[in-house]
Amino acid sequence: MKLWLNFACGFVIACLCSAALASDLAVLQNGNSIRHDHRRDIGAMTRLYLGTDSDSFIDVPTKEIDHFEKDTSPAPLPAALPSTSPGPVVPSPAPAKSLPAPTPPPPVAAKTRAPKQLLSTQQLSDVINSSSDLHHLDPDLVNSVIHAESGFNQHARSPKGAQGLMQLMPGTASALGVDNAYDAQANVEGGTKYLRELLERYNFDLVKALAAYNAGPQRVEKYHGVPPYYETQAYIARIIKDFNRKKLAEQKATAAAKKVAAGKTPSHHPVAAKRASIATPGQATAR
Repeated sequence: MKLWLNFACGFVIACLCSAALASDLAVLQNGNSIRHDHRRDIGAMTRLYLGTDSDSFIDVPTKEIDHFEKDTSPAPLPAALPSTSPGPVVPSPAPAKSLPAPTPPPPVAAKTRAPKQLLSTQQLSDVINSSSDLHHLDPDLVNSVIHAESGFNQHARSPKGAQGLMQLMPGTASALGVDNAYDAQANVEGGTKYLRELLERYNFDLVKALAAYNAGPQRVEKYHGVPPYYETQAYIARIIKDFNRKKLAEQKATAAAKKVAAGKTPSHHPVAAKRASIATPGQATAR
């Protein structure tokens, strides 16, 4: 729950319009907030527009929105640009005698690897929990990303070449130190690390991080936020919806457990207290 509360503080959507324009926050009942440029009621849904582009929006059930407020948080700092100042002038050395270029080795065909052994549901859950804990992420969020990426298929491969549970591209997997993207444990550990890196990169703006995970950071930089791609927008909305559903179910379960615990106190149930008083020690312990 603590990890989720940390996400609730940073769960915002970057506007596609200029950073100088004012934006609003839709504060949800579960504590999350969604930054948007403007909104419109559509039946039982409220459409939150991420920017001035009418095609960039997310539909949220109106009953899940607690209230709206002005966003007063500072805009994320722009990424640092490489320096273009010239360095010291160094005299060019005398040209060396040219040598014949070495013959490059023949290209090596990429190997397609399969997992040595599929993880069971419990084993996979343990891997997700441990990786989430290591990188300080909510395991429900990681589960929602895996559900959207591969549907928990450890053999998954996309037409573009993304592999495994968290659909790592070969270049990304290599940069993360994942030698075999079809190894479920290595895939989840690498994908969770990558998601954490993206969150840090975008000041814990979850939607920007998800957009970068799906479409690539270069496209998020290009459009200054969520790219105007239906696939990416639907991907983000699907994860947000699944994540919110998990947190709401968790809240209801916690409230129900507290209610049941309060109803089982001896002062509220004298008959139950009488049964416990006449039970043998072994019976009382089992109950």
